[in-house]
Amino acid sequence: MKIRRAGLLTLMFIQVLAVYAAADVKFTAQAPKAVVVGDNFRLEYSVNVSNARNLKIPSIEGFRILAGPSTSSRSSTTIVNGKMESSSSVTYTYILVGEEEGEFTIPGATVEIKGDTYTSNDVKIKVLPQDSNSQQNQSATGSQQNRQSQPQASSSSSSVGNISNSDLFMRAIISKTNAYEQEALLLTYKVYTLVNLRSLSNSMPDLKNFHVQEVELPQNKEFELEHYNGRNYQTMIWRQYVLFPQQSGDLEIPSTSFDGVVYQTIQSADIFDMVFNGGRYVETNKVLTTAPIKVHVDPLPSGRSDSFMGGVGDFSISSSINTTELKANEAVTIRVILSGTGNLKLIKTPEIRFPQDFDVYDPKVENQFSLKSSGQTGNKVFEYLAIPRHAGQYDIPGLEFQYFDVKSGKYKTLTTESYTINVAKGEGSDAGTVSGYVSKEDLKFVGQDVRFHNTSGKLTRSDNVLFGSTLFWMLLILPVLILLAVLAVSMKRVRDNSNIVQSKRKKANSVAVKRLKQASRLMAENRKDEFYDETLRALCGYVSDKLSIPVADLSKDNIASELRGKNVDESIISELTKLISDCEFARYAPGDDNGRMDGIYKEAADVIGQMENVIRH
Repeated sequence: MKIRRAGLLTLMFIQVLAVYAAADVKFTAQAPKAVVVGDNFRLEYSVNVSNARNLKIPSIEGFRILAGPSTSSRSSTTIVNGKMESSSSVTYTYILVGEEEGEFTIPGATVEIKGDTYTSNDVKIKVLPQDSNSQQNQSATGSQQNRQSQPQASSSSSSVGNISNSDLFMRAIISKTNAYEQEALLLTYKVYTLVNLRSLSNSMPDLKNFHVQEVELPQNKEFELEHYNGRNYQTMIWRQYVLFPQQSGDLEIPSTSFDGVVYQTIQSADIFDMVFNGGRYVETNKVLTTAPIKVHVDPLPSGRSDSFMGGVGDFSISSSINTTELKANEAVTIRVILSGTGNLKLIKTPEIRFPQDFDVYDPKVENQFSLKSSGQTGNKVFEYLAIPRHAGQYDIPGLEFQYFDVKSGKYKTLTTESYTINVAKGEGSDAGTVSGYVSKEDLKFVGQDVRFHNTSGKLTRSDNVLFGSTLFWMLLILPVLILLAVLAVSMKRVRDNSNIVQSKRKKANSVAVKRLKQASRLMAENRKDEFYDETLRALCGYVSDKLSIPVADLSKDNIASELRGKNVDESIISELTKLISDCEFARYAPGDDNGRMDGIYKEAADVIGQMENVIRH
C-alpha cells in the first residue's frame, strides 16, 4: 500500500512539473510592420526551448517565400548565488517578398513540443507601393533589411549641407478640424525623414484657448516605414497632446519650429581614405517648421439643465451608500463613480440634495483616469458625507448628471439611485459633535444664551508681585539667550553648507574626469546606452557642481542662463547644449557607430576643459 501511494505521488508530481513546463513555453512570430512591394524581409518564429519539432506555417497570402526556414539555436547558462540556470531557444527564419499592395495578416504557425502543439501569434504587415523615385526606393529597400536602422541620406535629393524639405520635414496632425467646446482633440507631431536624423528638439508653443495635456510616449521611440506623397519615409511620432477647446469660434494652432541635426557622409576621392576611414561625416542643422492648423469650434447647443457640470464625452454613472440604518449624529457616506471618456478633469462636482436636518460637508473628489488619444479615460469618484441630527426616516433623492454626447450631438442625463435611510435616536441630545468630524454649529441654544455662575467669598490682596522679582528678570532674559543660541547654530550651518558648496565647486572637474574615464571604458566595450548615460552625467554633474544648481532644476535654458552669468562664451554654451541633446536623443535613435561615440567623448572632454578655464573658484 505504501509503495502504491509513493508511486501515485511521484506520478502526480511529474504531471505538475509537466504542466508548469508547458506553461513556460513561448512561441512567437515577428516581422516588420510595413514593407514595400518587391522588397525582401525576414519572418522569424522563435521558441524558447531546444526540442521543438515539425514547424508548420500556414498559407501566406500576398507574399512569396524566397528562402527558408533557416534554423539557428542559442543557449546560455548563468549562475546566481550558487544557483545554476540554463536557457535555450530556436529561431526559424524565412525570407519573404511582398507581391501586392495592401494590408495582410499571416496566421500563426504551429510547432510540436513533447507531443503538444503550440501556435504562435498572428502577424499583421502593411505592404506599401514602391517609391516614385527609383533611387529613393533603393534607400527604402535597404532600410527594410533592418527595420530599426536609421534612413540614410539620399544623394539624389540632397547634397552635403543642403537638405531639402522633401527629404526631412515635420507634420502637425490634428484628429478633427471641426469640434465642440471641451471635446478632446489629438494633436500629433510626426517627423518624416530620408536622411540620417540624429537629434531633434523643440519648445511647445503657447496654445491659447486650449486646455493642453501631453500624452506620455515610450522613451525608446522607433522609426516606422510610411508611404506619403508617393515616397516611402521613415517616420516617428515625436510628441502628442490632447487639446480641449475652451471657447467657440475659429481657433488656430500656430506653426512650430523643430531644430534637427543630420549626419551626412562625405565621399572622399582618396581611395585610401575611403578604405581605411570609411568616409567622413558632417553635422548639418535643419529647421523643421510645421504649418498652422485652423480648428473651428462650435458652441455647445442650448437645452442644458442645472445638472450640466461641463461634461463632454461619453459617460456612465453609479452610486453606493455605506448604510441605510444609523443613529443620529452618525455619518452617512454616498459614493458616486463617474466613468467614461472625455474631459473628466474639467467636470465640476455635482450636488446631492440632502434633507435640511443634515449637516453636509464638502465632497471628496478623487481622479482615477489616464490620458488617452481619445481624451481622459477612467473614473472620477465623488464621496459625499452628511450627518443627520434628528431621528426619523429620510429620503435622499438620486443625483442627476447631464453631459453632452459628442457622437449624437445631444445632451444626455444620468441619474443615480435614490436612498431611504432610517435614523434612530442617538445617545444624548440630537445635536452635537461626531467623532472624527467637526459640527458646523459651535454653539446651540439650550433655553437661554448665557447661564450665570454665582460665586461667594471675599477677595483678598496678595503682596507677592511678579514685576521686579528675580523670576521676572529670568523670564525676561531667557528668550534673548535662546534667540542668540538659535542664531549661532544657524550661522554654523550656513558656514558648513558654504564649505560643502565650495568643496563641490573645486572637485567638479575631477569628478567629471572620472565619469568620462568610465564612459571611455563603456565605449571600448561597445555598451552604447550606458556610454551616453555616463557622458550625460559627466556634463550635467559638472554644471551642477560648478554652478551650485540642484540636479532637479537642471534644464538647457537654466544651464545656458547661468553660464552666461559666468561670462562663458556663446560658442561653448551652444556646444554644451548640443552635446546634451545628442546624448538624450542617442538613447532611442536606432543604430550607432564607434566613431560617433568617440566624437561625443572628445567633444565632452573639450567643452568641460573650456568651461574650467573660464569659470574660476
